Amino acid sequence: MRSFFFVITGLFVMALAVWAYRQNYETQASLREVAQLRSEISGLRERAGVLRAEWAYLNRPERLADLADINFDSLGLLPLRPDHFGHIDQITYPIEPLPPIMVPVEVMSRLGANQ
Repeated sequence: MRSFFFVITGLFVMALAVWAYRQNYETQASLREVAQLRSEISGLRERAGVLRAEWAYLNRPERLADLADINFDSLGLLPLRPDHFGHIDQITYPIEPLPPIMVPVEVMSRLGANQ
């Protein structure tokens, strides 16, 4: 009985060792994947920063004005001037809808009351 207990205990310890071994390698693989993803994210953030800087460089007002002048024949774009814009008092705001009438009120005219 004692030898059976030792064999079962030995098999249990070996099974735990195999499980721990596999968990160790799975953890290392996951850590490598996380490091790779972090590296990819940092590269993409750097690329996004470069693209934002390039976009700001290409959208300079003087450059866009020069392009509008050069391509006036095909595009027909005019340079922006302050008189192209409206004033704040020219903005029309939507009228708020009236709330629904929940309790109707009867109204009688004076003509109806004299008759």
